[in-house]
Amino acid sequence: MSEHRSAQVANLVNRLGRASHALQFASGLNPAQWDALRYLARANRYSRTPTALAEFLGTTKGTASQTLRALETKGFVSRSPRGRDRRVVDLEITGAGRELLKKDPIRRVEAAASTLSADASAAIASGLEALMARLQADCGSKPFGICATCGHFQPDGVAFRCGLNGDALDEADTGTLCVNFINEPKVPSGSTTT
Repeated sequence: MSEHRSAQVANLVNRLGRASHALQFASGLNPAQWDALRYLARANRYSRTPTALAEFLGTTKGTASQTLRALETKGFVSRSPRGRDRRVVDLEITGAGRELLKKDPIRRVEAAASTLSADASAAIASGLEALMARLQADCGSKPFGICATCGHFQPDGVAFRCGLNGDALDEADTGTLCVNFINEPKVPSGSTTT
């Protein structure tokens, strides 16, 4: 890609980011709170923790905690300790949070994107995914991805399983975001690839 084209892409991504950011001061929430609600709505059971949220948002745990406290105070998110290990907290969107997401201001961006041709939409999505992956790699950020495309994902007959922890996955799990996502299948120790 030419230097001019790269600068044009960077400028457009920045402008789109600013425009979508401005839209998200809505319904008494700020952009970080909307991002947190969206993430929690798409995240799997392993990924709905304050630490995973901070990693996904690319922020500190303290900033993520402030965002979560605001959402809890407003009644959109609840937290509960995970089993016997009280140090791990699971986050859930409340019914009020799910109702609010129906009015998500980012849908205006989706509506604008829906006016593109299927080919243009696919090319833009593919290009932006590649750009995001490159930025994450360059910045040392953890990649997040959809369970069914993860290297840990294992079809198990008619069921599915997470190869990282051995847990059974249901159909709904396969389309969720995972904090443990890897791009390539894990090779069992002692195995070699050719």
